[in-house]
Amino acid sequence: MIERPLLVVDAANVVGSVPDGWWRDRRGAAERLRDALAAREGDEEIVLVVEGAARGVGPVPGVRVVAAPGSGDDRIVELVAAEGRGRPCTVVTADRELRDRVRALGAEVAGPRSVR
Repeated sequence: MIERPLLVVDAANVVGSVPDGWWRDRRGAAERLRDALAAREGDEEIVLVVEGAARGVGPVPGVRVVAAPGSGDDRIVELVAAEGRGRPCTVVTADRELRDRVRALGAEVAGPRSVR
């Protein structure tokens, strides 16, 4: 059985890529991103990784939300290592260090604009 492609989204990085007042309501900004991801067309499994004030964001149909207990970057690397091997995996972030870490695990990377 072929698994669906995995799309892992760094919520803090994507939300922070647009100066739209997200800092006044980090949880609300993460929820808006989650809802926009849910509206995407495609067959990928979408995982939104949240941290800090956005940890209370829940899942919706089409988007699994994973709350990082500490570093969101570390949780993303863990997810890619555990779930991204053997299937197409893309991580959405502009964080250069995180990009290098997930590429070393075989993931592709895309910038925040790919999901905004």
